[in-house]
Amino acid sequence: MNTPFSAMPTKTRISDDAATMDLAQATAIRSVSARIIEAPTRRKHKLSNTSLSHQGYIFVEVVLENGVVGFGEGSTLGGPRWAEESVEAMKANIDTYLAPALIGHPACFLEAAATKMAQAAKRNYTAKSALDMAMLDAVGKTLNVPAHVLLGGAQRASFSAIWALASGDAGQEVEEAKGMIEKGWFNRFKIKLGFADPLTDLARLAALKAALPEGTDMIADVNQGWSEADFIRYVPHLVDLGVSLIEQPLPAAQMPAMARIAARSPIPIMLDEGVSTLGEAMDGCGAGAGSVLSLKLCKHGGVHQLKRVAGIAQAAGVQLYGGCLLESSLGAAGHLHAFATLPNLDWGTEHFGPKILVEDLCSDGLRYENFEVHLPTGPGLGVTPDPDRINRYARKD
Repeated sequence: MNTPFSAMPTKTRISDDAATMDLAQATAIRSVSARIIEAPTRRKHKLSNTSLSHQGYIFVEVVLENGVVGFGEGSTLGGPRWAEESVEAMKANIDTYLAPALIGHPACFLEAAATKMAQAAKRNYTAKSALDMAMLDAVGKTLNVPAHVLLGGAQRASFSAIWALASGDAGQEVEEAKGMIEKGWFNRFKIKLGFADPLTDLARLAALKAALPEGTDMIADVNQGWSEADFIRYVPHLVDLGVSLIEQPLPAAQMPAMARIAARSPIPIMLDEGVSTLGEAMDGCGAGAGSVLSLKLCKHGGVHQLKRVAGIAQAAGVQLYGGCLLESSLGAAGHLHAFATLPNLDWGTEHFGPKILVEDLCSDGLRYENFEVHLPTGPGLGVTPDPDRINRYARKD
């Protein structure tokens, strides 16, 4: 005979409550620190509105009452050009507003921590995602489980990997792409457009297509660099060149125009800068402004919010792409743990950041093999920042 739930002994539930209380006390946040990191890249990385030879990060350490330290990272491109945050603004807002809101809060209550940060500061999604990542890392280490377990568990252990070509020099990019194929790291490529006139960009893309193996997957990222008229004029050339996906060709605010070009384009359009919040995801996906959505922690503000945005996209029939902002292995690992829990990641991920840095910021960085990037398996994020490298590239105030 089955015992009714209400008549079952309560000891198990009391023990669970006690265990929860013990975990909350153990994971209460004792301190938070943030440092600005400027890590050199192997070559210039050009976007439609900037060019960089050093990548800027906010590096966060969260220390729990049990002594466990969690690490997180927020990335930006050349200051507040890709989005409104700069590393300087992130540090100021973490030190002044976000960290004080978290001190004493149990890191194991990640959802409540996100609410506290939302109350302490509007937007600031990259700064919030770095803190969220550090808390996730610390709790995973406390419980001796990989971070993905705290998010529902991994559904995949590796991801098809994409490398971005963005020097603007077709000859250099051909050699770079061939090198990636030879090493077995990447055989899919995203080509940054929008920093030259469209015909120059298209000639560069044609040179790449001619030099790379037949059937090589090529994605065009215009980084908001075109107008609607430019797109109408030049999309036939992208079709002829066999481009499989076009990322954010128009400015982020032009959602109706994005919907118009998506309706007429034979190539799928991917939303990126235009979608950060749940509301923007609902508006963009609902309006048909793209059939693919790029997910980034720096846009969504944390792992749970990223998963909610992904859920809206999937409900609308929009496919998912694992975006990056040149994160080191630390920030990339945070993304991979979240990506691994999604039912589908249709387009794989472009988390190539660790390989474009002169030195990765982690001593045990991500593994790239067989054209895939592999999910770390250790506790927390599963990677370890190298203190010597962090100190070497930390900005000296």
